[in-house]
Amino acid sequence: MGAAEDRRYFKKMTEIRSKKAMFVRDKADISCQIWFICDGHLICTREAQTGQVIVEVPTDAPSPTTPTRGAGKLALWKSRSTPPQRSGTAKFHPFQEILRRAFSSSADRRAVAPATSPSPDSSPSEQPNVASMLEWPDTPLEHIRSLSPHPQLIQSVYHTAQSSISNTLEYHTGVPEGLEEGVTTRAALEVDIIEGGQKDPRKLEEELERVKDQQNKVMEELCVALEQKLQLESQFAETDESRKELEQKIVAANEMLRTYRQERELLRIELDNALQKVEEVSRRKGDSSGTKYFSEFSMTEIKEAAQNFDPSLKIGEGGCGSVYRGFLRNTPAAIKVIKLHSMHSSQEFQQEVDVLSKVRHPNLITLMGACPKPCTLVYEYVPNGSLEDWLRSSTRAKQLPWQARIRIATELCSVLAFLHSCKPHSIVHGDVKPANILLDEHFGSKLSDFGICRLLSSGEQSSNNTTVLYTTDLKGTLGYMDPEILVTRELTTKFDVYSFGIILLQLLTRRPPLGIANVVQRAISTGTLDAILDPLAGEWPYMLAEKLTRLALRCCEISRKNRPDLRSEVWTELESVAASYR
Repeated sequence: MGAAEDRRYFKKMTEIRSKKAMFVRDKADISCQIWFICDGHLICTREAQTGQVIVEVPTDAPSPTTPTRGAGKLALWKSRSTPPQRSGTAKFHPFQEILRRAFSSSADRRAVAPATSPSPDSSPSEQPNVASMLEWPDTPLEHIRSLSPHPQLIQSVYHTAQSSISNTLEYHTGVPEGLEEGVTTRAALEVDIIEGGQKDPRKLEEELERVKDQQNKVMEELCVALEQKLQLESQFAETDESRKELEQKIVAANEMLRTYRQERELLRIELDNALQKVEEVSRRKGDSSGTKYFSEFSMTEIKEAAQNFDPSLKIGEGGCGSVYRGFLRNTPAAIKVIKLHSMHSSQEFQQEVDVLSKVRHPNLITLMGACPKPCTLVYEYVPNGSLEDWLRSSTRAKQLPWQARIRIATELCSVLAFLHSCKPHSIVHGDVKPANILLDEHFGSKLSDFGICRLLSSGEQSSNNTTVLYTTDLKGTLGYMDPEILVTRELTTKFDVYSFGIILLQLLTRRPPLGIANVVQRAISTGTLDAILDPLAGEWPYMLAEKLTRLALRCCEISRKNRPDLRSEVWTELESVAASYR
């Protein structure tokens, strides 16, 4: 009996799923032993309860659909035996015996006939045995498939199987019609299998050729794939070798970088020590003998050097005087003639002479000498003019790349830190702006114009331990002046820090000083810093530009206590940035 449709079979199936099979299992006579199968596999077995089953066939009430069997009782003896064992690969073919009889000798075919139409006079032992009809032969199904039966013979087998199944099922009164239908369907499937095994040899040859072609194509593709594999392996080996070489180079470069950094740190320490010694020696000499690093020139020498102040030699002019280019004592010089329009002019002249004659720094303009009457100062000649000229002109700004601008900012920070650390008096420039930053032939910066500088006494301290000078005379340039001094009237070294921050923002953006801090702050907040960076400086590294911008904004804080120290914070950060992009 089928346990379920073949398509519902699965490997670990142990329960029947067909409602008809369940009905047969529950309603069939208890003397019946029933095997439930699905897709050729034994699913389960319902054991018989007795060793003998007796079926009564009345002689006076023949069935209209079956032949007359006569009076009496037909006893079907079946010895109770152990049911077949289940196997994961065992296949059950209930009709192989019938088919084998049909394809065998005529004597075998005659043996099928009694099963089709049993005689009324036949004895019980000659009646068909249900157990023997459902017994699975040892002949494999492959043997049946290998046969070449005639179509008429196949039809005969099919009808013989139909008749045998019908006669066998007549002995089981009360069995549902679904059982007969299931067995009949099984027989039809067996015949279909036999018919499907008979194919045209030409078609088989064509299929074989097609399979061979496919195999050849697969082999060709396999060869190509193997070649590609070898190429890829070779490329991988070369790439791996290159990677190892690059790793070795990186390790060597890192080692060299570490060595250079150590050397740079040692040189920096030596430089600081040397500067301290120079300052100490200069201070001792200045205190003891009043030695000054400049010469006094006569008015005759100055007029001769400036060719009697020829207008064609004028290189600059401002509110405090005019500057001429000259050649003094076989040395190029810049001669500044100060206009004496007030007492302040004379004081500024004397103050600049006193300051520049006592200090020296690579980024500080060198005072070669002076002439007291009229008030004339002689400086070293710086050929490239002022930073303001370069930032104001678009043509010249293109020649000032971002690397040079970082160098200018670093040097300006260095000289301001030097002035603020002078002993015994700190020097506040008071007018740091691009016009007072001169550039030499290598774009090295020189800070000039110390006319309004102030000396701060270390004895005067403010509430935050900053050296201050209380003044009522406010001097400087609008846009670069410390806004806090307008309220407190206190002059400190943080005045120059604010001016430095504005100049650093101008180096980044090439914008005017008024309101530049607010514009840059908004750009940082909105993430649009790229839009305001000066494109004439080249392509700024964004991380570097952002770092410098934030540093400049710290220097431009309204409250001076929030501004960083130039020597310990700003210069250290600028030096590290400049070293990484050299």
